[in-house]
Amino acid sequence: MALEESKAYLESKGYGDRIQIFDVSSATVELAAVAVGTEPEKIAKSLTFMVDEQAVMIICAGDAKINNSKYKGYFHKKAKMLTREEVNELIGHDVGGVCPFGIKEGVDVYLDVSLKRFEKIYPACGSANSAVELTPDELEQLSESKEWIDVCKIPEKE
Repeated sequence: MALEESKAYLESKGYGDRIQIFDVSSATVELAAVAVGTEPEKIAKSLTFMVDEQAVMIICAGDAKINNSKYKGYFHKKAKMLTREEVNELIGHDVGGVCPFGIKEGVDVYLDVSLKRFEKIYPACGSANSAVELTPDELEQLSESKEWIDVCKIPEKE
């Protein structure tokens, strides 16, 4: 169901031709990178949290991790990730296919600056075997995000 809603949303905005459906799983950053044929850091992963009884989604680069002090500095709360059941109930997608398209009303979407390093990024499209190719600016527009934030850390390259 979430795949159909995400596809319908993207098609209504003129991005239907960018959707990719795979014969293999893209449920994790690593699997998505293989399916898409790109580096893991270019996968735009969606992390979901509870802030003041409201679900929020932070989309960040595949290699980024939440920096707890930055998160707390921005949201004034300790990071509390949603459970698998809460993700489905509050966001409207299953874990592995979470994306900002076709989600339930009232979910605030934020984009982490870790995504701005790339020309093209690949968020999921509502299922554990899909992705859509976008620029960070296109993701900003299509996700109807509240704003760009800086709450992640990127591992140092060896």
